Amino acid sequence: MAKRKAREVAVSDPDVKQTENEPSTSEHGLDFKNKERVLIVTSRGITFRYRHLMLDMMQLLPHAKKDSKLDTKTERNLINEVAELKGCTTGMFFETRKHKDLYVWLGKTPAGPTAKFHVTNVHTMAELKLSGNHLKGSRPVLSFDATFDQEPHLQVLKEMLTQTFAVPRRHHKVKPFFDHVMSFTVADGRIWIRNYQVLPNPEKKKAAPGDVTLVEVGPRACLNPIKMFAGSFGGPVIYENPSFVSPNAIRAALKKQQSGKYGAKVDAREHRKQHVAANPLPRSELADVFQ
Repeated sequence: MAKRKAREVAVSDPDVKQTENEPSTSEHGLDFKNKERVLIVTSRGITFRYRHLMLDMMQLLPHAKKDSKLDTKTERNLINEVAELKGCTTGMFFETRKHKDLYVWLGKTPAGPTAKFHVTNVHTMAELKLSGNHLKGSRPVLSFDATFDQEPHLQVLKEMLTQTFAVPRRHHKVKPFFDHVMSFTVADGRIWIRNYQVLPNPEKKKAAPGDVTLVEVGPRACLNPIKMFAGSFGGPVIYENPSFVSPNAIRAALKKQQSGKYGAKVDAREHRKQHVAANPLPRSELADVFQ
């Protein structure tokens, strides 16, 4: 009877690899039901710092899959086709413009929604050299600020970040325990990402199960929401950040300010010449003594 029951379980659930002598995993609630996979794609012309940030994100996402670089001049709908071929449900696109600005597109494929962020304050793990160090492939504990529940677009972003960074339990590349915490905090209208390792309190020899301390690992990044689309990497705009200022406008304002300083110097020089010409000094009586 036990062999017959094992055969029936193996036939009814093809995702669970079952042998005749092994007990059923469905009886213990260990079925692999979370099929979330993340596709990570970059644009051409990405800088070394942003590439290292992408590699750090891939270490935090053992269920992620990487594909070749995408030309930004083509349509971003190709990400949906690549995600379908690789069996991914989420797409993360690192777009670099002018070798200076980094934009991250986070979208659910193939139906959406999609969020576009401007990434600032980037610090990779190689730059920080922090003392924290967690095991590669372990599952993170996601910590969200209470501000995420106050506005509708933040609620959508919270769900998208949860589905992206929540590592599936029964994935073949995942360790079955938690040893680090990923923090998402909203401040000044931006999302600040931090990663901490969970360690026992070193000050106490016999620490309680809940008596732990957090040591930062990295990387660090700040996501400034720009727009949210109803579709996957496109479609109608459902949210637009009114306080967002593009980095091109900031650089143009700085150049205008610097050009204003130079113009003021030129005007002051011309004014000095006119003043000297209009007010000549009187001739000295001893000017020709030593000639």
